[in-house]
Amino acid sequence: MKKFELLSATALAIFASAPALAQTAPQGADDADESGIADIVVTAQRQSESLQSVPIAVSAFSAEMLDKQQIENASDLQLTLPNVTFTKGNFTGSSFTIRGVGDLCVGNSCDSATGIHVNGSPLLGTRLFETEYFDLERIEVLRGPQGTLFGRNATSGVVNFVTAKPDLTGFKAAAEGEYGNFNAYKLKGMVNAALGDTLGVRVAGFYQKRDGYTTNLFDNSKVDGRDMYAIRGSIRWQPSDTTTVDLMGYYFREKDDRARIQKQVCQRDPTGILGCLPNRRDFGATNNNSTFVGTLTSREFLAVAGLPAAFGLGSLYGPDSNANFTNPANVRQVRTDFNPEYFTDEQQYQARLDQKFGSMKLQVTGLYQKTRVDSRQDYNLNVADRSGYAGALNTLAFFAANGVPTGLAAPAFVPGSAAYFAPIAAALIPNGPNGPLCVSETLPIDSGSFGGNKRCSAVTSEFDRSNAKNRSWSTEAILSSDFDGKFNFLVGGIYVDSKTTDGDYYVNAFGIDYLSGILGSFTTLGGGLTPSFGATPYFRNNARLQTLKSYGLFGEAYYEVSDKLKITAGLRYNNDKKFGSARSTLVSDSNSVTVLVPYTANSISQAVNIATVDFDQVRPGSQLFTDRKVSFSELTGRFVVDYQINDDSLLYASFSRGYKSGGNNPPLQVGLVAESFKPEFVNAFEIGSKNTFADGKLRLNLTGFFYQYKGLQLSRIIARTSVNDNVDADIYGFEAEAVIAPSRNLLVNIGASYLKTKVTDEKLFSNTRDPSGGRADAVIIKDITNGSNCAVASSSGSVAGVNAFVNAINPSLGLQGTTAFPEDSGLAARGAFSICSALQAQASAIGAAFGGITYFSDGVPTSIKGNKLPQAPNYKFSVGTQYTKNFTNGMSLVPRFDLTYTGDSSGNVFNGRVNAIKGYTQMNAQLQLNGVDDKWFVRGFIQNISNNNATTGLYVTDQSSGLFTNIFTLEPRRYGIAAGVKF
Repeated sequence: MKKFELLSATALAIFASAPALAQTAPQGADDADESGIADIVVTAQRQSESLQSVPIAVSAFSAEMLDKQQIENASDLQLTLPNVTFTKGNFTGSSFTIRGVGDLCVGNSCDSATGIHVNGSPLLGTRLFETEYFDLERIEVLRGPQGTLFGRNATSGVVNFVTAKPDLTGFKAAAEGEYGNFNAYKLKGMVNAALGDTLGVRVAGFYQKRDGYTTNLFDNSKVDGRDMYAIRGSIRWQPSDTTTVDLMGYYFREKDDRARIQKQVCQRDPTGILGCLPNRRDFGATNNNSTFVGTLTSREFLAVAGLPAAFGLGSLYGPDSNANFTNPANVRQVRTDFNPEYFTDEQQYQARLDQKFGSMKLQVTGLYQKTRVDSRQDYNLNVADRSGYAGALNTLAFFAANGVPTGLAAPAFVPGSAAYFAPIAAALIPNGPNGPLCVSETLPIDSGSFGGNKRCSAVTSEFDRSNAKNRSWSTEAILSSDFDGKFNFLVGGIYVDSKTTDGDYYVNAFGIDYLSGILGSFTTLGGGLTPSFGATPYFRNNARLQTLKSYGLFGEAYYEVSDKLKITAGLRYNNDKKFGSARSTLVSDSNSVTVLVPYTANSISQAVNIATVDFDQVRPGSQLFTDRKVSFSELTGRFVVDYQINDDSLLYASFSRGYKSGGNNPPLQVGLVAESFKPEFVNAFEIGSKNTFADGKLRLNLTGFFYQYKGLQLSRIIARTSVNDNVDADIYGFEAEAVIAPSRNLLVNIGASYLKTKVTDEKLFSNTRDPSGGRADAVIIKDITNGSNCAVASSSGSVAGVNAFVNAINPSLGLQGTTAFPEDSGLAARGAFSICSALQAQASAIGAAFGGITYFSDGVPTSIKGNKLPQAPNYKFSVGTQYTKNFTNGMSLVPRFDLTYTGDSSGNVFNGRVNAIKGYTQMNAQLQLNGVDDKWFVRGFIQNISNNNATTGLYVTDQSSGLFTNIFTLEPRRYGIAAGVKF
């Protein structure tokens, strides 16, 4: 099939292409010439201009072309755009990548590299990437930095959704229905009414519901379905030719079983030290002995902590709870005991005044936006085996009923000690060791299951939750001129205020509840304190508040040196202030002190050891949250020279200085990282040509660009949290877009691009997949006290020496020595379970006896210089064609075919085979019958004809979760029929 697809692409490229420019108009449109090609009017420079006259790399899609190309959402939109990709991501996010740069920064404090706008106003945390497009006038995609004109300094580009406005000429209405496989149906509608000559109202909306794409083999259910709707109302008032007022309100809601985590892959590590090996992406299951739960509930850890090993749920050197689990070798199948739950909604309210004063125009816009998102899913996408827990659960039940044995005839048990274990048994195994197991619910109550907030089932449930609420508003004013002379200008200012609350991420598992109770009870029992658990009995990255206050002042001057030559110069000043308050909880605080909360309490603030609890390793004293403030201010701009060779050809060259503000890194529980990350800068050089040839039958646009990034923001997982770093990178590439219309009936388009990205500085990062840094003279350590990995390496290059060092320390901890990884692991080093702090101390004390030992807290750092940036395909090619057959009765038949090839890329900056994303092809087709005067239509369609399940993006999880990889793929083959009418 792959050969067939590539041959098809080559053959079709001779005469057809996928619409990348989408500069076509409906047949018979007023602005179409004899060839059938027509311009789209865009607002890329904040004024209405022909797309062909704008000296910016911009693609635009009219409402009709969105329908004809089956562009219904962000995933469809990227297919027909050069050097643009889209993929879903972790934590309910996504990345719309333009020219190799997308949302590589992850977290509540990150700005978006690709600015998403509605009618020119910036949207923050919008859910538009997961909704369906409806009743749009057009979509504009601008490639390259857009700071002097748009929003908040988008460094990679802007996607601007222009909604359809009320038509003041009379009453209009449209309705459309669609039904397809997966029992999918969709309804769209629009009603437009003119209330006199100056006032109009327009209401539009859609509703979509379908069954899931994925089968859950655990209960034979379907998951990853959709059930969502949106409605938009608009009012336009034009009291005069010089005044226009537009009002818009929008609401979107989704509640269904959307799968935020689609599929997990893993080359299973039999040693349990890494969980998943770094050589391949197999359909395996992570070794649970490598996880936080596996290490800290092991008999070995409890023994080191001075607790009875009989309470251990398993052994680090024995079979783990995933040992017998089979991960289905199909991206559309999972096996999980917890089906996804997904909810999101968004409100937008926008008001705009356009006022002309002679040759001047003032535009004032205000936007208010609210979003919510809340998603839960099986974190591991598996069903764990609880049989290995039997001994530990029986021990717990015994202690809960009797107390701690004394070994004496009388008293046989420590008086009152049962009270320290009875609350654990009552909360977690209320019906005894063989009954249901209970897990804390994902609620912001610190007591979890011990406060009665739990769910119980026959298996060991593990699930996560990602949720956030955002409120933002912005106001913008732009004054522009339209003088008859050589000089014109645009000046403006924007203010943005945003607040995110409850930006939380939870991981809940039976093993965490169990550990919380065991550690808390034994600690308080030994200290003679009130029976307590370790808070929280689940992982919670609690970002309670994140605020942004930003303003920008910008302007551009336009000078026509001659009738052909024009110069554009723009400047922008931006000021950003950010505040974040957060903490990360998992049994202990950020200093690894167990937070002891009485079983009768429900808040960390009620901890019996509250005086020593500290969630901020920087500020002195006891802090319940980490509070951070950062501020940034920068001056950026752009300079453009464009030359109109003739009426049909435009040449331009530009330089842009792009900027994206930095932010706060979240607090960690293990180790330290920089409190903040720096701003991102780009020097962007671009040359382009826009041309119309062959008497209007051919349009060809060419663009070349070179970017120098300084401080490109890049995310990685450290200690169960996403933190951000800065790297330097160079990017260059080429784009070609063409429209060919040899007749009014035949339309063909071509889009092609090439992209090269590389990191340019000697940045040293530790690769979480391989903490040895590729060295044979290193030992990878799984820290049994927190589930993270560290490494020790020989200072003299002695493989024997570093292994002998670990083997000398581990027996005193009750642990085994180093072990080899499998031959096909891609690792030269050996590994071992141990305690990183102990090895660090001994490396200084006795390391010299083993040839010198160097300790690395995060693993051996390696240089990423020369590596490719993630989500940056080297090639992209799109091809499509349509032919209109007109009948004598006024009806028409339009077949259309589209094909897109997206080249190879990497899902991670460390590159390598395990992170490789292979190139893929997608083909779509449709056949539409149009009624007389386009009053109705019937359409049959098929998307992803070859049912390609190609991976579009990936995300490697934390070491304490076992380093499995979440992958995201194309949607499966969809087909169906649609019909619509217009009045």
